[in-house]
Amino acid sequence: MKKLVIPIIALLWMSASAFTQDKSHKELKGDKYFTNYSFDKAIVEYKHSRNLTLDGQRKLAKSYHNLDQNIQAEVVYSKLTAAPEGVTAEDDYNYAMVLKSNGKYDQANIWLDKFRALRPDDLRAKSYTNNSIQLSNLQTDQGVYSILHLDVNSNAEDFGPAYYKDKIVFASTRERPHFIERRYNWNRKPFLDMYVSDIDKGQLKKPHNFSTKLNGIRHDGPASFNSDGTYMAYTRNDYNTKKSDKTMQLDIYFSTFKDGKWSDPEPFHMNSATYSVGQPCLSADGNTMYFTSDMPGGYGGADLYRVKKDPKGEWGLAQNLGSKINTEGDEMFPYIETKNGVLYFASNGRFGIGGMDIFLCATNGDAFGPVVNAGSPINTPADDFGAIVNDQLKTGYFSSDRVGGSGSDDIYSFEIMKDLGIGKKIRGIAKDKNGTPLMNTFVSLLDDKGVMVDTVTTKEGGAYTFLAPSDKTFKLTGTKKGFSEGDTTVNTTGAAFIVKGNVTLLAEETPLVKDNGMKVGDDLGKLVKNKRAEPVVASKPVKGKSTRNPSGEIAYFDLDKYNIRPDAEIELDKIVKIMNDNPEMLVELGSYTDCRAGAEYNQVLSDKRAKASADYIKARITKPERIYGKGYGKARPVNGCACEGLNDNTSDCSERDHQKNRRTEFIIVKEIASDQK
Repeated sequence: MKKLVIPIIALLWMSASAFTQDKSHKELKGDKYFTNYSFDKAIVEYKHSRNLTLDGQRKLAKSYHNLDQNIQAEVVYSKLTAAPEGVTAEDDYNYAMVLKSNGKYDQANIWLDKFRALRPDDLRAKSYTNNSIQLSNLQTDQGVYSILHLDVNSNAEDFGPAYYKDKIVFASTRERPHFIERRYNWNRKPFLDMYVSDIDKGQLKKPHNFSTKLNGIRHDGPASFNSDGTYMAYTRNDYNTKKSDKTMQLDIYFSTFKDGKWSDPEPFHMNSATYSVGQPCLSADGNTMYFTSDMPGGYGGADLYRVKKDPKGEWGLAQNLGSKINTEGDEMFPYIETKNGVLYFASNGRFGIGGMDIFLCATNGDAFGPVVNAGSPINTPADDFGAIVNDQLKTGYFSSDRVGGSGSDDIYSFEIMKDLGIGKKIRGIAKDKNGTPLMNTFVSLLDDKGVMVDTVTTKEGGAYTFLAPSDKTFKLTGTKKGFSEGDTTVNTTGAAFIVKGNVTLLAEETPLVKDNGMKVGDDLGKLVKNKRAEPVVASKPVKGKSTRNPSGEIAYFDLDKYNIRPDAEIELDKIVKIMNDNPEMLVELGSYTDCRAGAEYNQVLSDKRAKASADYIKARITKPERIYGKGYGKARPVNGCACEGLNDNTSDCSERDHQKNRRTEFIIVKEIASDQK
C-alpha cells in the first residue's frame, strides 16, 4: 500500500474516551469510522457534528488528507491551528505539508517556522533549516531525468513497480473477476493484487495476474525479487485478522519459484499484530532486504530498516537505517540498486516539493552518503514514491498521484540524462607490482590540498571503496609493512558513477636498516636474541631501564578513533607471541594522538587507545597483569608535527605525517628474568 497502516487503535480509543464528555454522538460515530479507516464516512459524521472538538477537527483534516482532498484539509487545518489552545507542533507541521501539496509554499514556510521553534531538534525541522533555500532549484527541471506516463495505467491505483526478470510486476486495485467482491474501507476500491507486464520500448504491455496462488482476498503487493526471479518478498495483509478487528497490519511474506510454481507464502519472522512491516526490497542475491516498518523504537512514523541472512540462510535482526535516512515523519518504499550501491526511497519528513518526495543517496557497505532530493520532474507537490532503477543507472520507474495522470496512483518511467548529484564511488584494489591483491593495506583518500577525507584497511581481495564528491581531484595512498608506499590520482569528473583507482605498492627489495642493525619487518622474536631484548635506539639495553618500541612494531589509529584496525592487529599479535614465549616480560603500551584538538581531549583519546591496545593483548596472553596501557596525549610527536597554540588545529604537516603520531608504542619495562638469559 502507498500508506503504511499504522496501529493506532489504542491511541484513538484513549483519545475518544478523553473527549467523551465534550463530543457529540455524531463525532463519536465519526471517530469509529476514522478508527476503521472509513474516512469518507468519518467525514460525513464530522461535518454534521455540532461544536466539533479540537480532536475531531484534527481527525477530519486527516481524513480529507488521507483521501487526497487537500483543499478541504487546508480549510480544516486553518480553523484548527487558529484555536487559542490545544494546538500541537504536529498540527503545525501537518498543516504546512497540506499547504505545500496545494502549492502554497510561502504560507507553508510560516507554519514550518512555528514548528521549528517548538521542536528545534526534530530531524524534520533540521532538514527544513538546511534545505529550504534549495526549493527553487528543486522545482526547476535540471535536466537530470526525462519521464514518461505509461499506457498501462488505469483509473485505479497502479504503483510499486519491481523488476522481475525482463518484466515489471506492480500492485493495482484494478477490477478483476471475483465471486465475492471485497473493497477496502480506506478508498472503497478493491484490495491490491500483483500484476505482471512485459516491457516494450519503455512502455508496459497489457498486464496479467501475477499469481492466482499468491493474490488472495486482501492486499497483496507490492513485491520485490532477486536478480534471477526465483525468490520474492511481498507485502500482504495478515489474513488471520478477524472481521471484528479494527486494524489490519501489513506483513512481509516470501515465496520461492521451484518446479514451475511459486511455493506457499512463508511469513517474515518480524511480522507482528501490533505494528506493520512492508514494502520489501531484496538485494540482487536475495540475502539482504530493506523494508518499511512503524515498529517501536524508530524515529517516528514509518522508518526504513535493513536485515541480512545469516550463513544458514535465516533472516537475522533488523537494523534501523538511522538518522541519516529516517526522520520523525514517514520514510517508505526503499529500493537498493545493488551493483552500484544506490538507495532510493520516499519521505515526507525531509524537505521537499510536497507530499511524499523521492530521495536517493550512494551507499558504501553499511554507510550512506549525503541524501539528495531527486527534484523536478520526478517530484511534484503530490505524492511521488516507489522509484526503482536499473543496474546501469540509466532507466527506471516510479509512482505518483500527480495531476494529469489516469487517476489515483500511476506508474511512470524515467531516463537518467545527467549526473545524479550524489557524488561518485572510487573503487580500487591495493596490489603489488605483479597484480596480486594485498590485504591489510592502509589506504587513504586525500583531497587536492592533502587533507585526509577517509581511510580504510583492505581485507581479503585488497578491494576498497570510497564515497567522494563529484568534479574533484583526489589522491589515493597505500601503505603496508614490507612495501614502499604506493599512490595514484583520481578525478571524479564525468558521467560515470564508478571511478577506478588502483594503488600499486612495491616490495622493499633492500630492507631498511635501523641504527641498531635491525631490519624493518623483523618481528619481536628476533629481538630476543641470546635471551635478551635488543632495543631500537640504544645499542644495548640497560638492566632495569625501559626499552622503547623494541621491535619497530607500531599500531596506528584512524583520526579521532581508538578501535583496533586490522593492520594494528598484526602488530599487536606479534607482541602477544613474544610475551607468551617470555612469561616474565612486563610491557607498557604508550599511546599518542596527533597534535590537532585540545590537550584534554587528546589525553582522553590516547587513554582509550592505550586501554584498547592493552585489552586486546591481555585477552591473548598468560598473566595479563604483565601489560598495561598509558596515554600520553599529543606529547612526543615523532616528526615535529606540533600544532600552533594549545587548542589550535593549525599545522603544515600532511595527513600522512599526522598518521605517524596516532600510534601505540611498546615499552619493555622489565627484561627477561635472569634465569632465562
